[in-house]
Amino acid sequence: VCPASPPSRPLRSMSVVEHVREMAAAGLHSNVRLLSGLLLTMSGNNPELFSPSQKYQLLVYHADSLFHDKEYRNAVSKYTMALQQKKALSKTSKVRPSTGNAASTPQSQCLPSEIEVKYKMAECYTMLKQDKDAIAILDGIPSRQRTPKINMMLANLYKKAGQERSSVTSYKEVLRQCPLALDAILGLLSLSVKGAEVASMTINIIQSIPNLDWLSVWIKAYAFVHTGDNTRAINTICSLEKKSLLRDNVDLLGSLADLYFRAGDNKNSILKFEQAQMLDPYLIKGMDVYGYLLAREGRLEDVENLGCRLFNISDQHAEPWVVSGCHSFYSKRYSRALYLGAKAIQLNSNSVQALLLKGAALRNMGRVQEAIIHFREAIRLAPCRLDCYEGLIECYLASNSIREAMVMANNVYKTLGANAQTLTLLATVCLEDPVTQEKAKTLLDKALTQRPDYIKAVVKKAELLSREQKYEDGISLLRNALANQSDCVLHRILGDFLVAVNEYQEAMDQYSIALSLDPNDQKSLEGLQKMEKEESPTDATQEEDVDDMEGSGEEGDLEGSDSEAAQWADQEQWFGMQ
Repeated sequence: VCPASPPSRPLRSMSVVEHVREMAAAGLHSNVRLLSGLLLTMSGNNPELFSPSQKYQLLVYHADSLFHDKEYRNAVSKYTMALQQKKALSKTSKVRPSTGNAASTPQSQCLPSEIEVKYKMAECYTMLKQDKDAIAILDGIPSRQRTPKINMMLANLYKKAGQERSSVTSYKEVLRQCPLALDAILGLLSLSVKGAEVASMTINIIQSIPNLDWLSVWIKAYAFVHTGDNTRAINTICSLEKKSLLRDNVDLLGSLADLYFRAGDNKNSILKFEQAQMLDPYLIKGMDVYGYLLAREGRLEDVENLGCRLFNISDQHAEPWVVSGCHSFYSKRYSRALYLGAKAIQLNSNSVQALLLKGAALRNMGRVQEAIIHFREAIRLAPCRLDCYEGLIECYLASNSIREAMVMANNVYKTLGANAQTLTLLATVCLEDPVTQEKAKTLLDKALTQRPDYIKAVVKKAELLSREQKYEDGISLLRNALANQSDCVLHRILGDFLVAVNEYQEAMDQYSIALSLDPNDQKSLEGLQKMEKEESPTDATQEEDVDDMEGSGEEGDLEGSDSEAAQWADQEQWFGMQ
């Protein structure tokens, strides 16, 4: 039995503007663009053809179609014309949705929101990198009329512009309207709002909805992240990740990988990135750091494959360009690395890894002052990441600005606390001044007491020992460091020390191991080639080579650890290695 049909009404034919509106709602953007463009030309030639409200709608729908085609400047122009038309419309016709005029009711009820138009204009401005204009247009919307997405955009824009107080206010307004807006929570934590204060804004929702008890722990974890307390952040996220309901969460694994990276635990960082990748083959976030870590280990083929895979996923994110840049940088193609880093920054000006890549390339090309600008911007975006400070300090040292480097290292030491990483960074600067050699030794001993396997501290301590010609102590240090890990740089330096004590065969073994870990390590290759020459068939040649080594080799290879450390810094510290 067919249901009774409703009483028939006289059918009203749709106006052409209503047809445009329906096509816009259906997502037929190219069709809307063509038709609205023709109708606007008709309206220009005959102003009486369409009513003011119809002109407003046509302008908005045409601008929307331009926005969809990524013609942002043109879209802004049309949105501006639409707002001017709306302003004139409000003054003249006083159109209201509740008007009793039957003919105008369908038109007036379907007028595009003026607030939505302003939001779209702000989106255009952000795409055009005109953040001040975006802020200005959104600031013009009265606070009570701002939707959560407007407050969220304002908060992000304020934060980028350094207007922290206004940013905090906007993030809090987002949370007031949407208490489960987790990105707004992260925004507040990144602006040094206390975790307890942020948690208090979500307590009601946690208590009223089942299975949300993890949220307070989640907030606590990311509060540790943003205060630079990597150890407690790792422990807290691990406790979350072990819970059955949140096990194998890609975001948590990615955060863990990033935290291990910041803490200098590259092995666990790679492990967590690989786990996250297996769970989500289309993962992009964090892959720039993962690509750096692979490049740092000399796995350039893996880096190249990762870059290709990421480009197949999306070339509109910074990460694929950074990964490809890492490959170029470690292949010593610095100009290409510079281009790729610049492209990544163009796509995402907040990409810390892209800034570090470009800064590293500039530094290696001798453009130190330009590199300094990029490292400073990285520090502004990520004040708790030690690698950003390392890059800046290396630039200061490269330009012989030891005083500036010392001031910065001391500030980092005081700000981020006395841990193995900050102690080593301060020691690195102290090693540059003969007056502070003893202080450097004390700092490195403290760092190695905290973390005996911390590679950077081991390298710097080995450098100090080579200056003092304490080769046996250096060999012991390096053997202990290599007992539970394998690292190209450590094997190569051990080879250098073994040469100094005439242990040529084992030195060759160490160089070979280093090259097996990183086939592109030029220093290891040079060391191995030198040792092979020592195996010349004639004793005379052999003795001559040994004499050459004793006369200048110790000074050249081992005292040359300054330049070696600089070479290592070029390849190890510039992308954010901890």
